[in-house]
Amino acid sequence: MTIRLTVAQALVRFLAAQYTERDGVRQRLISATWGIFGHGNVAGLGQALIEYGDDMPFHQGRNEQSMVHAAVGYARQSNRLSTHAVTTSIGPGATNLVTGAALATVNHLPVLLLPGDIFATRVADPVLQQLEVPYAGDVSVNDSLRPVSKYFDRVTRPEALIPAALQAMRVLTDPVETGAVTLAMPQDVQAEAYDWPEEFFAERTWVVRRPGADPTELAEAVRVIRAARRPLVVAGGGVHHSRAEEALAEFAEVTGIPVSSTQAGKGSLPYDHPQDVGGVGHTGTATADELARTADLIIGVGTRYTDFTTASHTLFQGQGVRFLNLNIAAYDGHKLAGQPLIADASSGLAELTAALRTHGHRVADAYVTEYTEDKERWEQRVDACYEAEEPDARPTQPQVLGALDALADESDVIINAAGSLPGDLHKLWRARSRDQYHLEYGYSCMGYEIPAAIGVKMAAPERNVWALVGDGTYLMMPTEIVTAVQEGIAIKILLVQNHGYASIGGLSESVGGERFGTAYRFTSQDGTFTGAPLPVDLAANVASLGMRVLRAKTVRELREALAEARAADTPTCVYVETETADTVSGPPPAQAWWDVPVAETATRSSAVKARELYERHVSTRRRHL
Repeated sequence: MTIRLTVAQALVRFLAAQYTERDGVRQRLISATWGIFGHGNVAGLGQALIEYGDDMPFHQGRNEQSMVHAAVGYARQSNRLSTHAVTTSIGPGATNLVTGAALATVNHLPVLLLPGDIFATRVADPVLQQLEVPYAGDVSVNDSLRPVSKYFDRVTRPEALIPAALQAMRVLTDPVETGAVTLAMPQDVQAEAYDWPEEFFAERTWVVRRPGADPTELAEAVRVIRAARRPLVVAGGGVHHSRAEEALAEFAEVTGIPVSSTQAGKGSLPYDHPQDVGGVGHTGTATADELARTADLIIGVGTRYTDFTTASHTLFQGQGVRFLNLNIAAYDGHKLAGQPLIADASSGLAELTAALRTHGHRVADAYVTEYTEDKERWEQRVDACYEAEEPDARPTQPQVLGALDALADESDVIINAAGSLPGDLHKLWRARSRDQYHLEYGYSCMGYEIPAAIGVKMAAPERNVWALVGDGTYLMMPTEIVTAVQEGIAIKILLVQNHGYASIGGLSESVGGERFGTAYRFTSQDGTFTGAPLPVDLAANVASLGMRVLRAKTVRELREALAEARAADTPTCVYVETETADTVSGPPPAQAWWDVPVAETATRSSAVKARELYERHVSTRRRHL
């Protein structure tokens, strides 16, 4: 039996019948589609989404990149088991997807991109917005998505959709290979009819695998753990993707091994768990970083060891330190010349725990006492950062976080991606549940927070979802506020005004750049941006997009506004200006280095001094072989 449909109609029907299953739980793989329509998709996918609107919910976006961010936020909150599709027209609509695709792929989060494309038949050539490449007639702007996609195909014939669609689903549900998947859809092919086999539209369930460890690798992993005196776990985002938090907690409790976390892995253990020692790396806690410096074994679980985690290869300084890497991806499992344990995080941890329990293995009591006392001292430093002795004064950025921390419970979700907030959050935030802390720091994409909050709220409508946004990030991409208002998605925005790119301003000063080009200020007579702050009213801008705004000038007003926003059932923004325009934040300074190259030759003293300090840090770098 066959069914005659257009290519676009067939694709929408196919997507509506795809499911994932893990641990016996089954759900829709593509639960909705986002779209902005132009001539490249309005008559094809646009018509198909009208035709099958009962099977495929639709969301109207304002910016193509934002739509991808919303889909990614939804996918992360859904544990990568469900995501959204995104359709755009050809040309600028399609190229606007590139940043979002890169973010999805870097973070191993599934999203399906369906950009329109030029005519496959070439009957209209060149078409509006077509990039003509003299040496290749089959290249379009969509080819810019190839390097940032985990799978890419151009559907130039109706029958080509069948294998392309099946391959796309395979990659979206692969726990190793998942990321952005692009099916470029020529506008003439979208509208072309074809007789499709009925089986193409049958429900399919894609089982998400949980591979166990190889027995030889597992035995070696047990051996190296038992031989270690000062082991430390570095928990990455793979812990969350696998839902391995309970398995990690049991491993830590049985062995007594402390657990640090990357930005993506924070919350793998709640902050008050006895074995949780906080964030690790450049933005980590003093407790975790000191343990990392003296560890003789680093047990990486679901981490890819970015430069923030390793402090640009200067953090792990213990004599003879080795690495044991539990990872579902062999590529990451072999990093730092480590002993690989290639397995799903939950399965691998369960197998490790069982083997170590059999041996009765546990770290020395003196080691437990050491990190427990260090953790208590760090929590006292956090308390000091959060405390506001003068409630009627303008808050510092850590005091802003402290006010939210005092209000939030395990049901709240906080979202951030860029600026000075990620560093403060990684050091200071007290994660209370496995998915409370949502930091996109793999790509650290300014503008991610607001659309991602919409996606998270769609996946978890019962949760309070906060987008923490600095002024620089807000001005990058505020447009999806309109979407939140339109659909009544009750996200909360905490908008911090600090008059510029504050985090980069601080970094610039530390590397001899003298905060050049990082402040939102008028120009002075010498042409530098050192005049008065710009009279930009971001709160008024938020209100103009239809969102309710609560202005807070003091710590006391901030606490009241946050409580009011949290109780609101409509999209609400809390706007606050932090204490000084030139202060990045007031938390403890970085506990580990980060390599940002400094000019080797310079005449200005700030750069000369920064280079001297840089060379001292570089000299401590190690190649772990």
